[in-house]
Amino acid sequence: MSTERQTAKVLLVDDRHDNLLALEAILQGLPVQAVSANSGEEALKHLLVNDFALILLDAQMPEMDGFETARHIKRRERTRHIPIIFLTAADRDSQLALRGYAVGAVDYLSKPFDPWVLRAKVSVFVELWTKTQQLQAQAEVTRSREAALRGAGTAIDEALELLTVATAAPDDRTAREQAEKAASVLSRARRRMY
Repeated sequence: MSTERQTAKVLLVDDRHDNLLALEAILQGLPVQAVSANSGEEALKHLLVNDFALILLDAQMPEMDGFETARHIKRRERTRHIPIIFLTAADRDSQLALRGYAVGAVDYLSKPFDPWVLRAKVSVFVELWTKTQQLQAQAEVTRSREAALRGAGTAIDEALELLTVATAAPDDRTAREQAEKAASVLSRARRRMY
């Protein structure tokens, strides 16, 4: 099975440009494509057109904060499965962390955080996403093969009927015609299987 490997995308959401640059630098060298958004609204727009393996989301942003953004993400069928890691410069208040988990976050890191820890966490989620993509591709191939086999089975049944008619035919010409039709049906069935 040869499936084209898709690069995992990670959505970086922070209202401060320097924080986005720092996150991009931390992810440098990982097998990911970083996509930056400087607001919750912009992040939601990216989520309409792209699939992401992970979202790194600043908790405290003006207008739509990270918690509200996460609620919107988790309400949408298309995006509710995407893991979210909250990042915040706020003090290590456990209430904020609990609030993050309540809206669907898988983790909550306070700044300053260890960049190697963040890289390790991103790597785990990217690997899970990659495995999920591979399983989905394998499932599609399996469904396709099952459909081909069902079609081949139907063609074999049809060919057997034609051969039965051919063996009971009153003359050689009718038998030959039925046998040729059966051979044609079996040939098409064979092509479907491969």
